[in-house]
Amino acid sequence: MNESTSDAPRPTSSASDRPLTRRHFWQLGTAAALGTGAAVLLPGQATGATEARSRTSQYYFDRAARLAGDNPILTDLVAGLAAGFSIPFPPAPAPLKIFDDVAVVSIGFVSATAILTSDGIILIDALTSPADVQQTLVPGLRALALDPSTIKYVVVCHAHGDHFGGAQYLADTYGTRVLMAPADWEMIAANRPANAPTRDLDITDGQRLTLGNTTVTLHHTPGHTPGSVSPIFPVRWQGKAHRAMLWGGTNPPAATADKQTYLASALAFASRMRRAGVDVELSNHGFCDHGLARIEELRASPDSRDNPFVVGTSGAQRFMKVMENMLRGRILLDQESTATATATAATPAAACGC
Repeated sequence: MNESTSDAPRPTSSASDRPLTRRHFWQLGTAAALGTGAAVLLPGQATGATEARSRTSQYYFDRAARLAGDNPILTDLVAGLAAGFSIPFPPAPAPLKIFDDVAVVSIGFVSATAILTSDGIILIDALTSPADVQQTLVPGLRALALDPSTIKYVVVCHAHGDHFGGAQYLADTYGTRVLMAPADWEMIAANRPANAPTRDLDITDGQRLTLGNTTVTLHHTPGHTPGSVSPIFPVRWQGKAHRAMLWGGTNPPAATADKQTYLASALAFASRMRRAGVDVELSNHGFCDHGLARIEELRASPDSRDNPFVVGTSGAQRFMKVMENMLRGRILLDQESTATATATAATPAAACGC
């Protein structure tokens, strides 16, 4: 593995450079939406501490909904982060190159993202099983005139079977190197799930993975699992440079402390996105961000100058701000539920009237 200390190319265009279209109309309201009370305070912070302590979970859920508006990318995110959300199992889309140098092969509820470099493929996630690789990933790449034997690395965003399931098959068949954060390698070792890959390469926080002409920066974003990882990497659309992110694990964990870890990761990653100039939002679960619909939109207009995955730098920050508010709401909802349960347990039983 070749690690480079040089920064990857910065994007040279953003959504603001393109003519106004219905697809990107929502971006125009982003700055205003983020500017109205955008500074969200945790209880106990100096400025507005009393007001912050009085806020309820619904305050943050409503705020997330206002930020989302009628943008389907963001309304899907709100739904996906809500308590009680049930994972859907939509039909699998046909494989598609969503950028000049990025392809998506999906089984519907989870996708693998292939970053195409001058020296082979960096694969983000490996679907659920060896059968998925044999029956979906390999033929899907070949349908796009891509050679699966050139998959040099698979970056596993987190240690759940729908993300690592095909990794060992790739390692055994093509010599692919498998990368995961140490905490998730350890989780696999402790739980011994089916199809778990043999421990190979550890991902360090902020690591730069370089293959050919492309450098992917891998950030630790724990919360969904202890070792969740979210990449930032350059992409091109019709020859124009952009910078993409892929959030490594969406569903909030059960424990309140883990949700707080998740929130801290989201805040830190949003800052890294801002510094990197991220203007493209991607997900390994296309039902969480309208991704499957955007694939079909792009398939219907393959020569369009306007790529639906390019949301602009402000749009990418708005995505993370919706996530932040939903997580703040989920944390308070946990606390409210605990307080209600405690109060109920402490209330004396009503006296018998007979």
